[in-house]
Amino acid sequence: MYSDKKNILQLVALLHEHNVTKVVLCPGSRNSPIVHTLSSHPSFTCYSITDERSAGFFALGLALHGGQPAAVCCTSGTALLNIHPAVAEAFYQNVPLIVISADRPTAWIGQMDGQTLPQPGVFNTLVKKSVNLPEIHTDEDEWYCNRLINEALLELNHHGKGPVHINVPISEPFFQFNTEELPKVRVMTRYQGLNIYDRNYNELIDRLNKYNKRMVIVGQMNLIYLFEKKYSKLLYKHFTWLTEHIGNQTIPGLPVKNFDAALYAMPEEMEEQMVPELLITYGGHVVSKRLKKFLRQHPPKEHWHVSPDGEVIDLYGSLTTIIEMDPFEFLEKIASLLDTKTPEYPRVWENYCKTLPVPELPYSEMSAIGSLIQSLPVKCALHLANSSTVRYAQLFNLPSTVEVCCNRGTSGIEGSLSTAIGYAAASDKLNFVAIGDLSFFYDMNALWNGHFGCNLRILLLNNGGGEIFQTLPGLDMPNNSHRFVMATHKTSARGWAEERGFLYQRVEDEGQLAEAMKLFTQPEFLAQPVLMEVFTNKEEDARLLEDYYHQLKQQ
Repeated sequence: MYSDKKNILQLVALLHEHNVTKVVLCPGSRNSPIVHTLSSHPSFTCYSITDERSAGFFALGLALHGGQPAAVCCTSGTALLNIHPAVAEAFYQNVPLIVISADRPTAWIGQMDGQTLPQPGVFNTLVKKSVNLPEIHTDEDEWYCNRLINEALLELNHHGKGPVHINVPISEPFFQFNTEELPKVRVMTRYQGLNIYDRNYNELIDRLNKYNKRMVIVGQMNLIYLFEKKYSKLLYKHFTWLTEHIGNQTIPGLPVKNFDAALYAMPEEMEEQMVPELLITYGGHVVSKRLKKFLRQHPPKEHWHVSPDGEVIDLYGSLTTIIEMDPFEFLEKIASLLDTKTPEYPRVWENYCKTLPVPELPYSEMSAIGSLIQSLPVKCALHLANSSTVRYAQLFNLPSTVEVCCNRGTSGIEGSLSTAIGYAAASDKLNFVAIGDLSFFYDMNALWNGHFGCNLRILLLNNGGGEIFQTLPGLDMPNNSHRFVMATHKTSARGWAEERGFLYQRVEDEGQLAEAMKLFTQPEFLAQPVLMEVFTNKEEDARLLEDYYHQLKQQ
């Protein structure tokens, strides 16, 4: 029988799945649930050593013999510090040593409770990875705990071998050993490149080909990658390809981009049909909250993430495989190895999304963004500020020749304008900026620096506050305090824009928008940069967005 502590069960199960078999056990009460569970499992060869300093070096010797990882487990407090010399030696000898330390609950560190000191990160730069496990009370805790352990164990042999530290907070009672079996746990694997002569590589391709419902999601990529036609023909028909405007032209074939609206409109009885069995991701951030929610609630059987750095990115909560290589090289390598069958799954997604209407809206923030996108010159750069702007833009079709930029690394509103102006200063084509009022006024000093030219055109959407907050559930707050959340104001950019040398356009209705947009989007360079300020009503903007989604539900 094993401990009832779920973080310990996850740890021991994953040590077993990652083929760790040799463990040095030091005495103590706080680590007794870990010791009991490890020593009770037949897969582990356990060694009892009292002195932690000696135990650490003994485990180092076990790992040196054959190069396989070995673990040492100690109790809380200074017991852990005594392993430090062995950790340093393991780091400089590149030995895969796993240090497992029991710990007091976080709340009791520094409160004069016995055998307590700040254990997470205690080895600093002398370990390749240090993780502090949560005590598990919810499903999200369990997912997080599983991910952390996988990350630590994968790092034992990532760009060279070395030690890792897994800290395990444990609350009393310690001695409840009533679990009959270790849980079935998610095991992550990492491929560092793909070698066609590698048996593991062949196994990966076999797994790829066994699935009929395969989806690729491409996050933000600030580049253009043109696949050769031979690869596009081989790849396109096998996958459902989802991306957003910020993904730019990095997909072999025509992507599905209106999936956020599609997920909103999707009948519940259709959801299971649309869930992938295999999900492959590359690129950076994804804007759509609905896509994240959909895949977290309906997890695929496998999720592979492909990236040059090989980092563990578990955005959808179902990551199983990390492939450390350039994603385009990966796609081109697997293209000729895909089976010859043409699955129906990609066509189901494409046909469903084709039925959704492009918004035809009365005068509003959304119609202004739609008007801009539909009028853009064939080749230009479009900079989208965060919050409402980047989400509204996704509702409209955008030519693949338009380059899209957005600060989605942290998704903050600060710096959107400064980043766009910096980009435009180094660019020889027209640069259009779509930005909300809070983002603009927050970053209005971007116009102060003077490093901009006639290739800059700014569409400022001014509805007197943070309109996106209107859509938050439960915003009907007492004491009218929602005005602080939305930062309502009555500010115009006219004086600042004209003082900084911009041609200023003021827009207050649909007719003015259509007329101003002709000049704003004309492909020839003008004598000065342009700022178009579009005034709308935030309550009306929120209502129109709600009406559009209601219309989708009726489809």
